[in-house]
Parts: sequence; structure tokens; C-alpha cells
Amino acid sequence: MDNNTHLISKDKSVRDALKRLDELGADAILFIVDNKTVLIGSLTDGDLRRGFIKGLGFDNSIMDFIQGNPKFIFDDEYNQAKLEDFKGRNFKIIPILNRENQIVDILNFREKSTIIPADAVIMAGGKGTRLRPLTEKTPKPLLIVGNKPIIEYNIDRLAKIGVENIHISINYLGEQLEDYFGDGSNKKLNIKYLKEDKPLGTIGSILLADEFEHEDIFVMNSDLLTNIDFADFYKSYKESGADMAVAATSYHVDVPYAVLETDGKNKVKSLKEKPRYTYFSNAGIYLMKKSLLEMIPKDEFYDITDLMENVLSMDNILITYPINGYWLDIGKHEDFKKAQEDVKHIKF
Repeated sequence: MDNNTHLISKDKSVRDALKRLDELGADAILFIVDNKTVLIGSLTDGDLRRGFIKGLGFDNSIMDFIQGNPKFIFDDEYNQAKLEDFKGRNFKIIPILNRENQIVDILNFREKSTIIPADAVIMAGGKGTRLRPLTEKTPKPLLIVGNKPIIEYNIDRLAKIGVENIHISINYLGEQLEDYFGDGSNKKLNIKYLKEDKPLGTIGSILLADEFEHEDIFVMNSDLLTNIDFADFYKSYKESGADMAVAATSYHVDVPYAVLETDGKNKVKSLKEKPRYTYFSNAGIYLMKKSLLEMIPKDEFYDITDLMENVLSMDNILITYPINGYWLDIGKHEDFKKAQEDVKHIKF
């Protein structure tokens, strides 16, 4: 479990607690546990100060200082609404418990904006031929934009919303991605790699994963630079009851002439002066139920658009989610150049 620096045994001294709180700095709160990490209470500098004012001292047990009913979340019931409520009441750090009241994780809102119960698959096996010679010795996902690789922006944004289990589908120069991210432990993530022996399309390699912990899966291309609100995307997907959701970016077509709309007999029904038509295009970011994996043929080339058509043909629900923020598919040299400028001004 990460953030175990916030845990302290009920048998530790007041001096030990003070030292730990000082080390935690801005995140100064301790959760008192027994030898099985069962939550007993919480302790802050303020709790110690109030205890000293009442006459307690360093010889007292820390149990004399603690708050006995700290706020917490059970790991099988947290949701975005509950987390937003905690944030709205200025809670900074919340323990997450299992049903035996043992602390299994600590949520620090400074590090994570929420916790979304989903896994992720990032498709990173392409050759990036349109970006040669940049991609002759470096896989496109590892090309540097600003101060880090393209793919790392997406991994960091997923981590920010609490997605910890990430699979990266690799092929061309894939060992460089393995070397760069390793098992993800340096980012407090669980990163695994799906290694294609042959091209399996834009979704086929997902079946190479041993298992997915959660019922929902983010799937996205690795070469996107975007600040899409993943949390809102997930919320919209869940509230819709959809089986699959595709993020969409708007594409505008300006017609420089007046457009005549006619019926089948060439009779003019209306006239539009230089109209603008807006279309929504697939942005390469998806959410899907794990159960849809059953639709994907094993060890065959299969694109995610094939899956979308299959979902529709089976009368399942497929929704779109318009991206209101920034989105750029880095496929060509001019895209890569634009990304280098945009990253200076846009918050990712």
C-alpha cells in the first residue's frame, strides 16, 4: 500500500507521532492502526496541541490525543459524488478501508483528483512512419513534447484520476517503452505490456492481457496530446448506461457559397448563406465494459471501429462524448511541431 507514512501504530509514543507529522509537512495527518492495520482514529498537530493544553504530556499514550471517528471510504463503495463531497468540505487526505476496517490505501487529493474504478489500455505499437526520420530509432509514443514523452502525458493524467492498472500494447521498438516505464512502481502504478507477435489492429491486442481488475476499461491511442476531462468522460459514460463510449472532437466545414436545400424534385426548400457544418470525429479515446471483450476475435487483426460496429449491430448502447478541451493527434511533422508550441501554453 502506498502512503503508509500516514499510518502509525497505536503503541507508538507521542514523540514518534510528532516527528512523523513534522516529516509529512503539508500532508500532516496520521491514522492510528492496530497490528492488522485496522483504523482506530486520526491524529493531527491540532489534536496534539489541544491535548497539551488540557494537561496531557509526552508520557501519555497517543490514544489519549486521537480523534476516534475519522472520515473514511470503503473500497467497494466509493464514487465520484462522495469524493466530490469530501473535497467540497476541504478534506485533503482520506483513508480507504476494506470491509474488515483495514486501511488498504490513502487518497491524497493533492496527488489524485478522484479514484475511478477502471483499468486502461494504451495502444503504442505503431511504427509512426509519417514522422520519420524521428521514429527510425525511437517509437513515436516516446518522442519528447515539452519536457516528457507524448505517452507520459496520458499516463500521468490517468494516474491523476486514480487509474492504477495500465496495459501498454507494444510492437515496434517496444522494448524502449518497457525500459522507460518499467513496472510503473516509480509512478505508483501497475504497468504491464501486451506484446504483439503480429499486427492485431487497434483493439485486437487487448486480449493479450491476463486479466482486468475492474468492469470498465479505458482504451486510447498513445500519440494523442489532450487535456480531456477523463473524470467527466467516465461520469457521462456511467450515467448513460452505455456499453461503450467514444470521445469525439468537433470538425467544422465552412462552405464559402450559399447552399440551396432542395426536395427530390429540385424544388428549393431553403437557402443558407455560407453555412458552417459541424461534424464529430473519433478522437481515439474510449470507455468500454469488460464484457465487450467477448466480441473480439482471439489472435486476429481487429480494429476498434469493428468493435463499435459490432456493438451497434447487437443493439448495445454506444455514445459519444464531445471533447471541450484540447486535443491533437500527433501523426505528421506539422502536428509534432504544433504540439511543441501548444504544450507551452496549455495545462495538461
